[in-house]
Amino acid sequence: MADYLTENFAGTGGTIKECPEDFRVEEIPLYEPCGEGEHLYLDVEKSGLTTLDLLDTLAKALGAKRQEMGYAGLKDARAITRQTISVTKVSPEQAMALQIDGVTILAARYHRNKLRTGHLKGNRFIIRIRNVGPQALERAQEILHVLQMTGVPNYFGKQRYGVLGNNHLVGKAILNGDFPGAIAHIIGDPTAILNSDWQRAAEAFVSGDVEAARSLLPRGMGSEARLLGQLIKGHSPKKALLGMPHKLLRLYLSAYQSCLFDRLVTMRLASLETLWPGDLAYKHDNGACFLVTDPAAEQPRADRLEISPSAPLYGYKVTLSQKQAGILEESLLTKEGLSRESFRLARGLSLEGSRRPLRVPLGKVTVEKENDHLVVAFSLPKGSYATSVLREVIKADET
Repeated sequence: MADYLTENFAGTGGTIKECPEDFRVEEIPLYEPCGEGEHLYLDVEKSGLTTLDLLDTLAKALGAKRQEMGYAGLKDARAITRQTISVTKVSPEQAMALQIDGVTILAARYHRNKLRTGHLKGNRFIIRIRNVGPQALERAQEILHVLQMTGVPNYFGKQRYGVLGNNHLVGKAILNGDFPGAIAHIIGDPTAILNSDWQRAAEAFVSGDVEAARSLLPRGMGSEARLLGQLIKGHSPKKALLGMPHKLLRLYLSAYQSCLFDRLVTMRLASLETLWPGDLAYKHDNGACFLVTDPAAEQPRADRLEISPSAPLYGYKVTLSQKQAGILEESLLTKEGLSRESFRLARGLSLEGSRRPLRVPLGKVTVEKENDHLVVAFSLPKGSYATSVLREVIKADET
């Protein structure tokens, strides 16, 4: 993915995430706790833990039931993040007294309902870009101004595709019924693997020695080891693969959905802010979509970033655009050898699909220079990624 919305503006160069302090994220809540109810909302600052790790850690420390805990969004481990967690049968005093490495409870307030995924407006980011090039401040200011005016390309980006960058290929193989191919992608291409033990395991798998591959896999790859164990027992590739954890299989399929969406963003990048005939326009205030029958009449709303063109996260129930926009969406499915029915799968793996805006508004932007670093701050709506902003600013793959 080498195209940029701001391709006429030189990037700053530089690197991010050299340490957790370089990447700070804070949830923007959808609502504030009302002060009464059975659910205790904990405002938590964490570092070195994923959100799911945090839930497990808090459940153990508080004696809380893990299944009764709630969260609004997932946050990275390699960052300092602030988010809200809900628990039951825990007092504010008990929560505030916790002492856990990498975890600080900032506030504890009651509310009537469990916190659910998506119960947030967005996220606020403060990111340090280290070792930037010349004129970095001016370049960043120009790029961020353009993104504020036109919106940010709503890419999922590399973090969606796993450590080898091929989760989407696993998902594609599953959809196509190519189970041996899916397993090969999961074990990985030896030339793309940095971990030496994993690399040797992948080499053994490629050579056909499944038992050696299983024995060589490093700790922490239990799902992959169990997958190979099923093959060793004589199970078919299909049975072995579909025996993997349901959440993991859905992650692979979701990655393929994301990849197809990212391709549609790139296809429309040159006119991302422009409504086409037949577009399903996305309303940024409530997430609803409507059919654009008169692009010229609706374009002023798009210019104000009230609405944006959308694209599908493909699925068997998703509504596709019509006319010019619909041709693009249908043609990508055809090129992939798929139809919407292809996403109707067995074993609870079916994907219904949804619509997602091709761009999102960029809010509350500041940028400052500190020595040879930049500190950039901005907010994005929920479900959008800071990397989509940073790739435009840094342009790391410029030659």
